[in-house]
Amino acid sequence: MLQLFKQTQKSLFNIPLSNSLLQIKRFYDQKVIDHFENPRNVGTFDADELDIGTGLHGSLACGDVMKIQLKIDKEGIIKDAKFKTYGCGSAIASSSFLTEQIIGKHIEKALTINNKDIAKELNLPPQKLHCSLMAQQALKSAFLNWREKNQDHKCVSGNNTISKKLRDLAEEDKKQEEKN
Repeated sequence: MLQLFKQTQKSLFNIPLSNSLLQIKRFYDQKVIDHFENPRNVGTFDADELDIGTGLHGSLACGDVMKIQLKIDKEGIIKDAKFKTYGCGSAIASSSFLTEQIIGKHIEKALTINNKDIAKELNLPPQKLHCSLMAQQALKSAFLNWREKNQDHKCVSGNNTISKKLRDLAEEDKKQEEKN
């Protein structure tokens, strides 16, 4: 099968497979390549469980779709996170990196991670910044889904810091959409 792929690839692009991989690696930072080739926390949880928040976000710019799920305990700590992403290497790397960063954090702290942090850490090229924004928006959506299921949770009811952070994120999203 690999031999057939190599022959097809060579006939389509008229370049050896090793050269095309080198060209791809030239455009992306090693961290993106690592998260793309070895994604962390891929999978799903049962979305009906009360401790699971599910966020789904897509990008019209490129057709990518990202789902992030959070497993949040009674103290508001993200005990686990999973993702499934259909898209380019930068989208997969952004979601993989984000899940690594948020596991073990309180939801309030996790919500402070924004698309600029992800893009900077992965050294994303400018044309791929929407991938990090998609990860941030999927995280926010997952939290909102969890919050909707857990209205009486001490981390949700009466927590002005989280409410302010969500308003700030909504404002950032609006500004970003206006730029695009």
